[in-house]
Amino acid sequence: MASTTFSGPVTSTNGFIGAVTGNVTGNITGNVTGNVTGNVTGNVTGNVTGDIFATNQALSGAGAVNLTDMLTSLTTTGAAQALTLANGTANQIKIISHVVDGGSAVLTPTTKIGFTTITFTNVGDSATLIYTVSGWAITGISGAVAA
Repeated sequence: MASTTFSGPVTSTNGFIGAVTGNVTGNITGNVTGNVTGNVTGNVTGNVTGDIFATNQALSGAGAVNLTDMLTSLTTTGAAQALTLANGTANQIKIISHVVDGGSAVLTPTTKIGFTTITFTNVGDSATLIYTVSGWAITGISGAVAA
């Protein structure tokens, strides 16, 4: 099958079959079947079937856990290092995982529900949070300690 190059807006009433190479700017309404390689900027609403690989913040020592990457891989470099987490956007998911042990870290989100801090002490300690209209809530915790 020959390839076709388009310039300008393209509308299809029957969909597209095959590979799309290049950038797509705008909204996609409908189903996408196949792999998406690259970055998606914006919201994905609907069902996702398959693997999701989160972007990663590599955080070493004390500091701010960012809101732009779903995953923060934490390397501790001392005792009781202070971590902060600003308010997110409703339904945002944040995963924090302790990957290199040089001490411990204490996370204090700006707005939280049902806890004050989460302490990461050992490699493998992790916490999964979701931001609600009322603040960050813990949806899962392994090894780390919520207080």
